[in-house]
Amino acid sequence: MAKEMKSLAKDTAIYGVSSILGKFLNWMLMPFYTFFLKGGPAEYGIVTNLYAWTSILLVILTYGMETGFFRFVNKNKDEERNVYGNTLVSVGVTSILFTVLCFLFDTPIAHFLDYSANPEYITMMGITVAIDAFACIPFAYLRYKNRPIKFAALKMLYVLFNIVLNIFFLVICPWLMTKAPETISWFYNPNYGVGYVVVSGVISTIIQTLFLLPYIFVGKFKLDFNTLKPILKYSFPLLILGIAGIMNQNLDKILYPFLRVGDVGKTELGIYGATSKIAMVMMMFTQAFRYAYEPFIFAQHKDKNSLATYADAMKYFVIFSLLIYLGIVLYIDIFKHILQHDYWAGFKVVPIVLFSFIFQGIFFNLSLWYKLTDRTIFGAWFSILGTILIIILNVIFVPHYGFIGCAWAAFICYLVVMLVSYYFGQKYMPIKYDFKTIGLYTGVTIVLYVISLFISTPYTMVNFGLKSILMLAFLVLLVKRDFPLSTIPGINKFLK
Repeated sequence: MAKEMKSLAKDTAIYGVSSILGKFLNWMLMPFYTFFLKGGPAEYGIVTNLYAWTSILLVILTYGMETGFFRFVNKNKDEERNVYGNTLVSVGVTSILFTVLCFLFDTPIAHFLDYSANPEYITMMGITVAIDAFACIPFAYLRYKNRPIKFAALKMLYVLFNIVLNIFFLVICPWLMTKAPETISWFYNPNYGVGYVVVSGVISTIIQTLFLLPYIFVGKFKLDFNTLKPILKYSFPLLILGIAGIMNQNLDKILYPFLRVGDVGKTELGIYGATSKIAMVMMMFTQAFRYAYEPFIFAQHKDKNSLATYADAMKYFVIFSLLIYLGIVLYIDIFKHILQHDYWAGFKVVPIVLFSFIFQGIFFNLSLWYKLTDRTIFGAWFSILGTILIIILNVIFVPHYGFIGCAWAAFICYLVVMLVSYYFGQKYMPIKYDFKTIGLYTGVTIVLYVISLFISTPYTMVNFGLKSILMLAFLVLLVKRDFPLSTIPGINKFLK
């Protein structure tokens, strides 16, 4: 690999400590909830729905200012503190206003979402989202200053506190209620269930933000509209892009209770939410790549070989995404056992959802053309197209096919958006992607997956062995064709 690719790979690996390992640990709360939330899939359906809303609100409250910060701080590095300070103040003010609105209107919002018995869910989730949105800018500053280890440590801090608090409220407290109720009865309600998931999130977010304080006060906090106005103008289309993009990921989980009403709908949503999270391993990889790639593309833009570098990045992203895909679908019978048996019916969506995440990752790679040419409005239009598609397809599919309809809606949505983005990208910033290599690995992956569907002997270990041979075949192709062992640090020393 070229020097630039090795640098990008190194940063991706470091950011992966927080994004992949951190998200994996947080992801492990999903099987934890399936075993320890007393209400079963219906109660986990509430968790799925609440966090879908949270994801969308977080994008709204950051309104593209992370990317705006990267763009303008790289344009004029002498104004670093001024750009950072104005970006932080802007996001901070809107976050405070949002928190106030949540306090004022928690009851009607809770009634609309069918959580009338617990309006405090709205208040607590509002506080969490507002603080998270504000913290996104100091985290962007750490990425800009190339502090991936500090970034990873602070992200991990939240994850660890969240896990500990969930275990405390959902495991330790119920045990204490049977052994020594007097120690916790003054604050603990054994019937609060999902509420303690929300409480854990609020506390963890506050603790993480306190540790971010040294990186908050490095900015120049003098509001300068001459500085802020172009950042907002650049970022606003990214807000539309971000809203539409995150809706494409979560809108199915928001619409589902309206399309399949009652306890049946909540139960199905819980099953879909849990099993589709198996595919989140792919999203973890994409997120780690994004953290490193976004500042990377702006830094590389002036290099004469930048287009070839971007093409290489796409190729390696697709190759490793397909490797992850095979690692999950070939060993899906192992993943089944991390969930409670009531959720197993949803595992048929995993291969479909995985490919939709690959399409989404490719779309992110393609997005560099409109970010670098200041045509961010195109990204907004693409994502709006995806949102329209996913709404229409969910409304058509879900009432008849349930959560399998959600999976196919996401697959079609991201496939169409990816193709449209590529078409326009080749007009404004033509990049010669290595379609021969990408097509080869995609075809091999599909063939290996189809073969795996016919492996069904009475012996579990024989099945795993045969599927492992399929995985080995992909790895051999990878090493022989595009990733020789002699290029891998550490291994190359042994080969020499």
